[in-house]
Amino acid sequence: MPAKDESRRIAATVRSARAIPHVDLVLVVDDGSEDNTQHVAREAGAVVVRHSHNRGKAAAMETGAAVVAMRDAPDRPPRLLLFIDGDLGDTAVNTAPLVPPVLEGTADVSIALLPPQPGAGGRGIVVGAARRAIQSLTGWTPTQPLSGMRCLTREAFEAATPLARGWGVETGMTIDLLRKGFVAVEVPCELRHRPSGSDLRGQMHRAAQYRDVQFAVAARRLRSIGAAPRKKG
Repeated sequence: MPAKDESRRIAATVRSARAIPHVDLVLVVDDGSEDNTQHVAREAGAVVVRHSHNRGKAAAMETGAAVVAMRDAPDRPPRLLLFIDGDLGDTAVNTAPLVPPVLEGTADVSIALLPPQPGAGGRGIVVGAARRAIQSLTGWTPTQPLSGMRCLTREAFEAATPLARGWGVETGMTIDLLRKGFVAVEVPCELRHRPSGSDLRGQMHRAAQYRDVQFAVAARRLRSIGAAPRKKG
């Protein structure tokens, strides 16, 4: 659970996540918060690790996966990784439908489909750009390519690293995994998070998203030149 300055919502998110079937470890990576995110998360029952300064979502995800790997039992299969945004609050438990497709082996990564979010101010420009890029490079057309709630196997996560930086992490991950023969599915989940509005802050956020998605896609277009998709295994 990557989190930055989420002290108001992180406790509810952690408590809700602990109720997800098969979840035995809730880990919060405090990515350089300036509030009490780490303390609130720990008091709510999470294992917490902290970046001393903000390093971005991709770095937080990589840190979290590394810490989980250190806690995996050597005589058992690696844990699945379920990534949850820190602002989901009480709805975090509704990411539970993401687990069965991966646990049962019908998919390598499952991606949450969120219902319309009240207050969202975007016009779909970034989503459309990410969707078209994924379709162009992989042949698969996702409905919500920017969805950050994802469950995946350890093998799939490692195949997607190093992750694309910034807000391009989801788009880059999807492209990388599909091109390597991994199977992705989208699963409806009743989730509510803090949406970006139509004010200046929301517009700046979407501009940063667009920039990072374009960087991630450009890097993968260059990488794909002359390279055929490889099947896992």
